[in-house]
Amino acid sequence: MSSVDAIAGITAPTMVPPGWAGVGTCALDADGTFGPRLLPHHVLMLTTAGHGPVEVDFTTLNCRPGTLLWAHPGQALRLPTPGLDASFVTFEPRLARQPEPDGVRHWQLEGEDEDAVISDFSQLAVDCERHRPGPLAAALLQHQLTVLQLRIALLTPERNDAGPEARTYAHFSRLLEDGHPSSRRVEDYAADLGCSVRTLTRACLAVTGRTAKQVVDDRVALQARRLLACTPLSVAEIGRHLGFPEPTNFGRFFHREVGTSPGQFRSQVAPNGRIPVPAQRRSPD
Repeated sequence: MSSVDAIAGITAPTMVPPGWAGVGTCALDADGTFGPRLLPHHVLMLTTAGHGPVEVDFTTLNCRPGTLLWAHPGQALRLPTPGLDASFVTFEPRLARQPEPDGVRHWQLEGEDEDAVISDFSQLAVDCERHRPGPLAAALLQHQLTVLQLRIALLTPERNDAGPEARTYAHFSRLLEDGHPSSRRVEDYAADLGCSVRTLTRACLAVTGRTAKQVVDDRVALQARRLLACTPLSVAEIGRHLGFPEPTNFGRFFHREVGTSPGQFRSQVAPNGRIPVPAQRRSPD
């Protein structure tokens, strides 16, 4: 296990990690705060009372009763200020029924949808507490988690991802998730996909409005921000992990993408500070 992987396993003290069935539940009262933390598992957070910000990958969501948030493994989660009551369901990646999308997933629930999700959260919490470990109890909890995920899937209209550009981008995203620490060359990903750089760039522009090179750089910059905010690794160590042998090259890349130096960014995301949201670099074309 690498140092980065080991640090990613740290969980917030106010959040119960998945238990013996691969599922866990807990509650957060209005005095609680945490993070930023790199998540090693999925987190479903349902705000039950209060108002306040929650930050996922440096994007701020203003939550109120009925706000449902889904944070994925590897994302940086932070509750910077007290004021929210929330229920959490945590679960292992192997139990996720849907592929992990880009960005932050959240919904503002109302009416029957809110009642149903509250009921699912509550029943999971009750059964996690009352049943002793065993195969039948594990099957029950995992079944309830599946029902909750299916209910959430119904909250979002199905997208038509059947087109060739969408398929190319989806395959590229999966390659990039694993490959960004070792390669920032669009040519490498295009070769792995068996397509031209032009085809890959056209697919990225169609789906995201960003060129393939910008998508790669965005992903590397995001990981750099995650590691700077959530780990004690040095700037040089983070740079080496992301394929920059020389700290000066990493510093130039980070400043170009984020608009500040790695050290300045790290100081800005101190526990009592607000995390800035960097503006995306626009295509020069």
